[in-house]
Amino acid sequence: MNQHARLEEKPIPFIDVAAQRRRLGRAIDDAVARVLAHCQFIQGPEVRALEAELASFCGTRHVIGCSSGTDALLLVLMAWGIGPGDAVICPSFTYHATAEMVVLLGATPVIADVEPETFNLDPASCEHAVTTAQRLGLKPKAVIPVDLFGLPADHDAIAAIADAHRLKVLDDAAQAFGATYRGRKLGTVATATATSFFPAKPLGCYGDGGAVFTDDDALAARVKSLRVHGEGVDKYEAARIGITGRLDSIQAAVLLEKLKIFPEEITARGLVAARYADGLADVAKVPVVGNESTSVWAQYTIRLAPGRRDALAAALKSQGIPTAIYYTKPLHRQPAYSGFPLANGGVPVSDRLAEEVISLPMHAYLDRAVQDRIIAAVRHELAG
Repeated sequence: MNQHARLEEKPIPFIDVAAQRRRLGRAIDDAVARVLAHCQFIQGPEVRALEAELASFCGTRHVIGCSSGTDALLLVLMAWGIGPGDAVICPSFTYHATAEMVVLLGATPVIADVEPETFNLDPASCEHAVTTAQRLGLKPKAVIPVDLFGLPADHDAIAAIADAHRLKVLDDAAQAFGATYRGRKLGTVATATATSFFPAKPLGCYGDGGAVFTDDDALAARVKSLRVHGEGVDKYEAARIGITGRLDSIQAAVLLEKLKIFPEEITARGLVAARYADGLADVAKVPVVGNESTSVWAQYTIRLAPGRRDALAAALKSQGIPTAIYYTKPLHRQPAYSGFPLANGGVPVSDRLAEEVISLPMHAYLDRAVQDRIIAAVRHELAG
């Protein structure tokens, strides 16, 4: 059997975390061993070192490591005092964790639509959502734009709306840390930014983890307190109601090593995305990067004509090529969120995208030969 035939038979990972593990090798082992040696498993020196390195990486004043990207959202909303009677604008085409913390705090997510080209919050629909909230007797307090699939939202347009209506902006950069928006790295373009270090993310740890980014000194102080039971002058004073939201030292140690190679991996992801665009632009609608932005390509998501997706997924699966659909149900069609208000005008783009999108394997270690196999298989099916 020739080498090409063997390549075609080998299943392809959707996200190859193991390839990165092989590259880092002993560096990760040694980093974890240092934590095991000093036994400071909670708030150890690695956490402080990681926070400093992340702040330096993106150019923000404060980084607060926490237990997950979802808790990062929660901590900021808690610090802002979001609660019953308040409205928070959320896009429909996102993972539901974006709105989850809003609901848990007793506030109301008002669900807005997204732009068809970028999949990110549509500023016009965001404006309609504010009006909808006011009509319902809610107090619009914040907006959570999501930098979906690694691409920054239209932050300047959203900031203008937020300024006009006195809204706080919490950037959900769970999929996009490392990307830039008009020359600024995410973590610096909103009042507060939350990200996730879930293992499948472009910068991921070996468990759950997240971080909050802000230049606001007072906000940073409140978030630091809230992540440790609302501690005051010491851990035995409860200055406010908080949670257990800390990042552990082993995850910080892993992230410190991964951060060293992160810029190279971002470049590699960009090359993979460019090869997909070159190979598929004439048979599918490929992603567009605008607004003088860069993407970290957490996912490579194409759009197909209605009715083509299932056949493509089945054909690729039969050849050992995995796909994923983010998201089969937008937020407003999820059972737990179907009762929350929609922005005036509805969310037709989110509904349409849910029927058309499909994501292909994407990671920094997707070599050209394997990617050519994926592209050829996609082209063969869509040309039929």
